[in-house]
Amino acid sequence: MLHSLLPTLLLQAVNASQSVPTPLETVEVRATARQAEIGSIPGVSAITADDIDIEAATHANELLDRTPGTWISRGSGQESLVAIRSPVLTGPGACGAFAILEDRVPIRPAGFCNVNALFEVNLLQAQRVDVVRGPGNALYGANALHGVIDVSSGDPVTGGALGGGLMIGTDDYYRGRVTLSGEQAALLANYTNSRSFREEEGFEQTFINGTWRSNALGAEVRTQFSWAELDQETAGFILGENAYEDPLLRTQNLNPEAFRRLDAFRLTSRWTWQQRGGAEFELIPYLRSSDMDFLQHFLPGKPLERNGQQSAGMLFSWRPADRWTLGFDLEWAEGDLVEFQENPTEGSDFLVETRPRGFHYDYNVRSLMGAAWAQFTHEVSDALRLTAGLRIERLDYDYDNRMLDGNTRDDGTSCGFGGCLYTRPADRDDHFDNLAPDIGLNWRLSDSTTLFTRLARGFRPPQATELYRLQSGQRVADIDSEILDSLEIGLRGDSLTLDWQITVFAMRKDKVIFRDADGYNVSDGKTDHRGLEAAVDWQLAEPWRLSANAAWANHEYAFERPASGILEGNDVDTAPEWLAAARLAWAPSPAFGTELEWVHQGGYYLEPTNAYRYGGHELFNLRAVYRPADSRHLLAIRVTNLLDTDYAERADFAFGNFRYFPGAGRRFFVEWRYVP
Repeated sequence: MLHSLLPTLLLQAVNASQSVPTPLETVEVRATARQAEIGSIPGVSAITADDIDIEAATHANELLDRTPGTWISRGSGQESLVAIRSPVLTGPGACGAFAILEDRVPIRPAGFCNVNALFEVNLLQAQRVDVVRGPGNALYGANALHGVIDVSSGDPVTGGALGGGLMIGTDDYYRGRVTLSGEQAALLANYTNSRSFREEEGFEQTFINGTWRSNALGAEVRTQFSWAELDQETAGFILGENAYEDPLLRTQNLNPEAFRRLDAFRLTSRWTWQQRGGAEFELIPYLRSSDMDFLQHFLPGKPLERNGQQSAGMLFSWRPADRWTLGFDLEWAEGDLVEFQENPTEGSDFLVETRPRGFHYDYNVRSLMGAAWAQFTHEVSDALRLTAGLRIERLDYDYDNRMLDGNTRDDGTSCGFGGCLYTRPADRDDHFDNLAPDIGLNWRLSDSTTLFTRLARGFRPPQATELYRLQSGQRVADIDSEILDSLEIGLRGDSLTLDWQITVFAMRKDKVIFRDADGYNVSDGKTDHRGLEAAVDWQLAEPWRLSANAAWANHEYAFERPASGILEGNDVDTAPEWLAAARLAWAPSPAFGTELEWVHQGGYYLEPTNAYRYGGHELFNLRAVYRPADSRHLLAIRVTNLLDTDYAERADFAFGNFRYFPGAGRRFFVEWRYVP
């Protein structure tokens, strides 16, 4: 079906109609004005506030499928794993492969990532979301390896505004939102309480964002704070081949004891000075903190992890002339991690003996990051623009083990079978230096068509948990930063009724971090990534509009590790070959609009040997919005999984079992809003 529909969709595609006051707006495929200032990044998609409003997403994966080559794999509740021009990454080397930002500031310190970072940002009330596909440029530093997601929060509204709404849906889903805005300040908040089609699964989630605009010391100042809280009852994998199709198995929760508790706070202040001759200074100081407790139900013994971080930093940039932008970043952070197992491990003698009850880890890590960068733009001719950038970055760790060194029990006694699984290195310092260049060309072939190409490098330093949370007696994790080199070339066109873009890319990732068959964290892997992405936006004859995006990609191992099941040339697991989506919008009057969405996820292998596979799925979603003329009241109806398809949000094969996060069946949502 995909191969017959895709060519037609890519020739026709377009964005959601803007005919109703809550519009069905386009997903742009061109760089934003800010990104144009600091250099060309061809693989950029911008999800606008109108897209965010019509989607009213209950999870990040519902919104971000509007960008090519992007899959936010949905876990339990609000958990997720990110894939942007990449497989879904798990285990060592996964966390921190993508830079998640809010108002251009990373939401976490460079070495203290959260693999579920998207549940810390308020996507529902964002002003826009920029998605960079592939490595970032000189502006972005650590972790901008496979991609960047930058969430822009809301601003005060001229004349002030008061708004709010309530949404109810299947599985006892309730969500309220409120917007308060004056001329200089705005407050946005939302709260969700939801159960699930699965047993003993649900969550409560709260977001509060505030923005204050002012002028001080000759600068325009934008101060913003964010607070997020999540209280989740978690459900793990269901087991058995095609268990997601079984009406009883798909509702099971084999881990009713599992939970996750999170709170995160961020405060940023952007100071901008405009100088004569067009020069600009910008300074962004920031503070962050977060704490999380969660039960590791997926491990034998089910230990409890508690982690937290406090961090501060600043971003400085100076644009002395049209051609140059210079900057430096500084960041200090301190993080803690404690892992404690309350009950004895159940299972084989080996598991019981090597995974003891008590404390497994208790450590503190301080880090200091410094970076300098430069971006250069040169208009070679009226039609040809050259951009080049360079970033130099250093990350230092100071690690303090607050327990006994080695892999004994917490009381110092030894485990059988060669020692306890959990290994604690002695106190140590580590540092990582990285250099990331990029260069690009934009050639305007005609008034409506542009050719572009870009060569860039991204990097990801080892995270603190990969260095200091070791297993199997590994005393030192001798690992280095992951490096990804990328080449892309493409065409884009724009006209009054049709915008389109097509991009071909090839990437090599080196020093890939993974856990080998001995349980050691190592960084000598290599993977190859190549693919094609396309996006189109076509305004058909009124009242119709059609948009689509599609990506074909091949992600392969470029090294051998037979003991771990890795063979050169095999596909990396959890890497769909095809990702695609299309949206047809119909707005017969200014008061009414609908959007029908088709989402395709191709099949993928479930483990490195490529012996087991998930076949993929297709979903349909329907949205309708009604707002009478001259009224501030809006009514929206949304139906997800319209055809009630049985599918898996994510499939996996491990420990001799097929494992799935089952997808929800048909779900209905009704929302009333009072629109500012």
